Amino acid sequence: MPKFFDDAFSPEHPVLTGEHLRHIGYALRMRAGEHLTICACGTDYECKIAEITQDAVTLNILSAAPCCAEPTIKVTLFQALPKSDKLEQIIQKSVELGVTEIVPVLTRRCISRPNPGEFQKKLPRLQKIAQAAAQQSGRGIIPVIAPLHTLEMAADRMAALEVPVVLYEGEGGISFSAVRSDAASYGICIGSEGGFDPAEIEYLQGRGVQPVWLGKRILRCETAPLTALSVLMFHTGNLN
Repeated sequence: MPKFFDDAFSPEHPVLTGEHLRHIGYALRMRAGEHLTICACGTDYECKIAEITQDAVTLNILSAAPCCAEPTIKVTLFQALPKSDKLEQIIQKSVELGVTEIVPVLTRRCISRPNPGEFQKKLPRLQKIAQAAAQQSGRGIIPVIAPLHTLEMAADRMAALEVPVVLYEGEGGISFSAVRSDAASYGICIGSEGGFDPAEIEYLQGRGVQPVWLGKRILRCETAPLTALSVLMFHTGNLN
């Protein structure tokens, strides 16, 4: 069943216009009587098309319920910028795994070093990737792709979360399986291809971010966030 995100959707006035109208009426060639789902602010509305005109799609709401695909936790991924199109892959798969927000971070060892203005131009495309992944995986929200952050900016945001961690294979870390599983919000910070400078880890620890590890194998920067998210979702009962 086709699913559409629209946080402006009103159950009292179940009408779709604009891009949704073009997609439903022209791209999908749907007709009156067919069913679709509208997701608004985490609620799934199962609907039947009552009428399609040149101006609007009018719907009959059959049922409404919180999206069952949404995790019970909020997870922000702080991802140091990788090379080439790896960030797009990380965004797609992280959204499928249940991340709430992805924050790109510029760290000392990032090979890709766009300035904030250059990166801002990429955000619309990255957000579309997140939206497509959310639709494909049945999510109840479209995770946000944030503008480029410095490590200091990211640390400020991590400090506001209940459980902020950074993946680091050096000394001073704990197993990810030892992270508490009863929090409402988590932050996971992942390095780029070159990992983190030890001084960055020291700085994050000073801001209350706990170093964690995922075992003895060194994971690629595009593998580490997906592994960490999978472990966290399983650890918190959101992947069983």
